[in-house]
Formats: sequence, structure tokens, C-alpha cells
Amino acid sequence: MGSNLNEIWVYLSTTPLLGLTLTLIAYQAAFQIYKRVGFHPLANPVLLAVAMLAGVLLLTGTPYSTYFDGAQFVHFLLGPATVALAIPLHAQWPRLKTMAGPLLISLAAGSLTAALSAYAIGAVLGASRESLMSLAPKSVTTPIAMAVAERLGGLPSLTAVLVIMTGILGAVGARYVYRLLRIDDHAVRGFAIGIASHGIGTARAFQVSEQAGAFAALAMGLNGLLTAVSLPWILPLIERMFAR
Repeated sequence: MGSNLNEIWVYLSTTPLLGLTLTLIAYQAAFQIYKRVGFHPLANPVLLAVAMLAGVLLLTGTPYSTYFDGAQFVHFLLGPATVALAIPLHAQWPRLKTMAGPLLISLAAGSLTAALSAYAIGAVLGASRESLMSLAPKSVTTPIAMAVAERLGGLPSLTAVLVIMTGILGAVGARYVYRLLRIDDHAVRGFAIGIASHGIGTARAFQVSEQAGAFAALAMGLNGLLTAVSLPWILPLIERMFAR
């Protein structure tokens, strides 16, 4: 019986749709757990699904490249899903216009702080140049972060892991930070988590309110654009400064 199951798995592992099927099943199971515990941030479905998939791949000895042959379809949908976030944002247009100035200042401050603080902490702890360049774009949505890391000479695969960890940490801890700082405005909350925790933080913001989610989506998009434009020339300048 065991040998038959092993043969079936070997056969299924060669089909591209296996990765997609496993991803959907893992996320659905994780979301049910998330729902059962009252949507507690510590039970983030992305974190649980990643743990489930990693466990399956390790136990079965399936290479990540084989899994990704099917899971890449989900990866492709990240682009359209991000663009679709403009729909709820349109409903917040009147308030967005009144907050344009403060939001732009917050965007610049938050984006630079997220990237440069990560770089500085890594440098102090003695991280290699590749690691530092992989760490800097950690607060940007995955496709942009990986492209920026590759351009800077970092490791896109490491950046992807750091991006997910950053998003989960933001989704779990943001509400406690807001409570400590007594920040109640959903627009402010959403914009902050969108800058710091990209898509995972934005998904969490939509669970709080549509307004928080809309401003988080705006912050995520703008932060991705600003980071992609600014980091490739800011970080080399900082490197030269430290080299002196």
C-alpha cells in the first residue's frame, strides 16, 4: 500500500497543476483555521499555508522548482490582483484629495525608513553585501522587491522570503502598535501598514475596513514605485559613504 502511494505521488509530482492544487488546498485549510480562531492575526493564513506547503515539500522530497511549475499561476495573478485594488480606492477619492500632502510626506519618510533601517541594521550585524541588497526592499510587494534586489546585486529568492516575513510581522503586530500610539483613523492605519507590510498587510487592512484597505493598497503601490525608482541610486551612494 505504501509503495503504491509513493508511486502515485511520484507520478503526480511531475504534473504542473500539483503545485497549484497544493497551494489552493493549503490556503483554504489555513483560512478555515484563521476563521475558527476569530481572525486572530497570529493565525495569519499566509503563514499557516506556507508552513503546510513547506512541510509537504520536505516530507515528500519535492524540489521547489517542481512545485513552482504549477504555483506560478498564482504568482502571475499577483499583478491583476494589485491593479484591482484601485476599485475600492476610487470610493475614497474625496478624502484622498484632502490628505494628498500628508500622505506624500508619509510615503517618502516611510519608504526610506523601511529600506535604510533594514540596510543599516544588517550592516551593523555584519551581513554580506548580497544580504544587504536583498534586505533593503523587504517592505515592497514581492514582484517589485525581487526585481529591485536583482538589479542591486542581491538574491531575489532571499528577498522573497524576507518580504513574506515582513508582511506577516506587520499583519500580526500592527494593531498593537496602533493601540500603543493611540492611532484610530482607519485611513492612517491603512496607509502605514501598506507602506510597511505590502500585500499581506493590505489584506489584513481590508479585514478591518474598506477604508483602511483602500489606503493600504494606495500605499503599497506608491511604495513599490518609489522604492523601484530610488533605491538603485540611493544605496550605491550610501555604500560609497561607508567606504570612506
